[in-house]
Amino acid sequence: MTDTGPSPPAPFLEFRVDRIDLSPSVLGACVGYEMSSWRGTGLAKHLLQWLPEFALSFAECSGLDAGTAVRRVGEAAASIYASDKYQKRGEFGEVLLHAIIRQRYQSIPLISKIYFKDSPNDTAKGFDCVHVVEAPEGLQLWLGEAKFYADVGQAMSEAVESLESHFKADFLKQEFVAIRRKLDPRQPLPAGAADFFDPNRSLDTIVTSIHVPVLVTYNSAAIRAHAEVSPAYEDAFRAEVLAHRDTFAAKALPKNAVVHLLIVPLHDKATLVAEMDRVLKAAQELI
Repeated sequence: MTDTGPSPPAPFLEFRVDRIDLSPSVLGACVGYEMSSWRGTGLAKHLLQWLPEFALSFAECSGLDAGTAVRRVGEAAASIYASDKYQKRGEFGEVLLHAIIRQRYQSIPLISKIYFKDSPNDTAKGFDCVHVVEAPEGLQLWLGEAKFYADVGQAMSEAVESLESHFKADFLKQEFVAIRRKLDPRQPLPAGAADFFDPNRSLDTIVTSIHVPVLVTYNSAAIRAHAEVSPAYEDAFRAEVLAHRDTFAAKALPKNAVVHLLIVPLHDKATLVAEMDRVLKAAQELI
């Protein structure tokens, strides 16, 4: 594995569904319970640990030490947004997507989309993450989409709409130009990573190496019906996740790229977002 900087945070999520044998594959990430309560606060704090890697440049993140860590966390938090209108913002989903593919697939981030925003309250354009994965069959380019919603049907519909627009030739070429310009030449990357964005390469030679992790969240009946991780809960969790996977699989998805559905059932999205906003605003005070 290529060394790209500080070690990632310790795992928090449990993957109770992990079906790589399906197409699209599905990963069901469980937040779990503690003292009869869903661990929303724990998830918010865990995602804060990912913020430096998610939001800072490679040079900033790799330069973290005891003297800069606190300030850098504050700067990372400030780069997400500085607004009280947080309920409809998608950055929390992007951080969650980043954390999941780093934890499960040991992906390597190529650029921080958040870092290149013009201002903290702007939204990043294009794919929500740009990573690579070193697989036995060769290097893979992971271009992700995050749909952080309360309604699973809306999340899936928006995901499919984004995939349809993002997998047009003109969009991919423009996105690759933007990514190539943002790559840090000081960052050690696996051999061939920059070649994905070579303007002289045909998309036909690249698209078969593209993997698309699609994060979907929603308010879950299975989560709300339980207060601890029990055999009954695990059965309900798996059944719910696999049912939503079947619905997603029936939709029009990119034909050449490999799609991975990442499902994170929530207890209540609005409550979780409010807690994430509280944690983020507290971190911003560290600057």
